[in-house]
Amino acid sequence: MQTPALAGGHPHCHAGAPLLRPAAPALRLACSLGSELRRRSLEWSPLRRERKARPSFCHPAGKATCLLRAGVTMSTRLPMRPPGSVPAVLLGFRPAPALTGALCLRQNLGSSSPGKKQSKENTITINCVTFPHPDTMPEQQLLKPTEWSYCDYFWADKKDPQGNGTVAGFELLLQKQLKGKQMQKEMSEFIRERIKIEEEYAKNLAKLSQNSLAAQEEGSLGEAWAQVKKSLADEAEVHLKFSAKLHSEVEKPLMNFRENFKKDMKKCDHHIADLRKQLASRYAAVEKARKALTERQRDLEMKTQQLEIKLSNKTEEDIKKARRKSTQAGDDLMRCVDLYNQAQSKWFEEMVTTTLELERLEVERVEMIRQHLCQYTQLRHETDMFNQSTVEPVDQLLRKVDPAKDRELWVREHKTGNIRPVDMEI
Repeated sequence: MQTPALAGGHPHCHAGAPLLRPAAPALRLACSLGSELRRRSLEWSPLRRERKARPSFCHPAGKATCLLRAGVTMSTRLPMRPPGSVPAVLLGFRPAPALTGALCLRQNLGSSSPGKKQSKENTITINCVTFPHPDTMPEQQLLKPTEWSYCDYFWADKKDPQGNGTVAGFELLLQKQLKGKQMQKEMSEFIRERIKIEEEYAKNLAKLSQNSLAAQEEGSLGEAWAQVKKSLADEAEVHLKFSAKLHSEVEKPLMNFRENFKKDMKKCDHHIADLRKQLASRYAAVEKARKALTERQRDLEMKTQQLEIKLSNKTEEDIKKARRKSTQAGDDLMRCVDLYNQAQSKWFEEMVTTTLELERLEVERVEMIRQHLCQYTQLRHETDMFNQSTVEPVDQLLRKVDPAKDRELWVREHKTGNIRPVDMEI
């Protein structure tokens, strides 16, 4: 559908404003020519070179996003990529025709006469990222509904609680990843301390088992007591084996899991940060181009107003030159807007891909720690079973302790005689 040309031009320069009446037919002809030049000069030529809209995948901000301050609507499209290189969740975006630069500029730089209110902005730009305007924001469907996925909830920046600046949502995710790595390291250190305790405990048990206290106990009770001391040595061996398995099956895997994780996260951080810097640079270029366009429009308006008062070939040439500069400024602005949209689309795409990867890494980390802690409890159960086996012989001997039998054996070995004394006779 063809969009009409700018209807009102500049708010201070109306197409229907009366010209000064010329005093002669020649002047009337010149004024007529000047009026035609003025009318054509306000019909900004870039707006007449509309490109054919093409369907594209839009990101969740909607079919088009805008620069609020520039007043220039910018279509932010997710570029098509080879199959398999974009998460499948992105393929659910609904194709929609993207607004071309000329059409967007025509809609936003149209009639702004004092009698008409400009339409409400559809987007707002925060820290060089364009979002739907809160007052006109269309309902957005989450990329991964019901999953509380990273890729849905970390697009905006958050105020830094430790300063006056802001922290990017992606930076918060990286901090969580690095904190998870630190927690994993501290868990490994905790297990190492547990191992030290086990080793020290085993050493002390073995030492105690060699103690000579009560070594002279005799009989069945003496046998039971000797087994108690032997069980300590057996238990010490069990704890040494337990500590060795803790080291090889729990502590070491926790410590060595993702040894280069910090380095990988730093690379990831630099990659996203570079894309964000590029986006900020593109936004600055858009603002600069918008300012240049405003100046060219103002210059064209001033020269057009001068034509109403003073007619000369020089003025007409100045208008043509100003119109060419205005056209060029409009082309530059559309080019900058397009480059900004490309940068934001690239950042958006990499954000989705990278946050999903961070989400996968976090799930993998939690699952890994859970499995090794389960291994710890399993080893602990096995240790208890082995410890129980060391005291079973003690239990058996204790059940056989018989004080009467012990007395018999001792008496047989140490008796001095069984003839009892009698009374003395006179």
